[in-house]
Amino acid sequence: MTLKQNNLKLVFLLFMLILVGSCGIYSFTGASIPAGVTTFQVNFFENKAGNRPGSTVEPGLDNEFTVALQDLIMNQTNLDLVTTDGQLIYEGEITEYSVTPMSATAKITAAQNRLKMSIAFRFINIKKEEDDYNKTYSFFYDFPAGLQVYDVKDAAHKEIFDRITQDIFNDTLAKW
Repeated sequence: MTLKQNNLKLVFLLFMLILVGSCGIYSFTGASIPAGVTTFQVNFFENKAGNRPGSTVEPGLDNEFTVALQDLIMNQTNLDLVTTDGQLIYEGEITEYSVTPMSATAKITAAQNRLKMSIAFRFINIKKEEDDYNKTYSFFYDFPAGLQVYDVKDAAHKEIFDRITQDIFNDTLAKW
């Protein structure tokens, strides 16, 4: 091997080391894990929607949402889920779960309904308190008025949960 080839290999190796080292704690999912953080905790999102006029209480909604948020964070980061003493804490309540008519027919009946869910959310970063915040997240699912919520519940929950949990992830770990 010539000196020129050895120098080229050395430059390439140095470049790769710098490139890999500069990635730090960035993941390919877009998460930017704060330095020194290894654990997260998702507290139970109690369903308090029944306290709001027009909202209903959907049995199991609180557990489904809590698990959906845990799963998203576990699947998109290398953080460990803990039940106590997490370095990143996700908590809140379901504050709205309601169905409202969205459009009418010529016979003045609903043609389309909207299922809406809102979450009062709190984020706590034990390592970096300036990242702490409170925010309300909400999303909806439109469906034909001829169907009942029970008929669309699985698809509606998937779409609503996907959107709200991804928004929470983006605001807390992706910083988008």
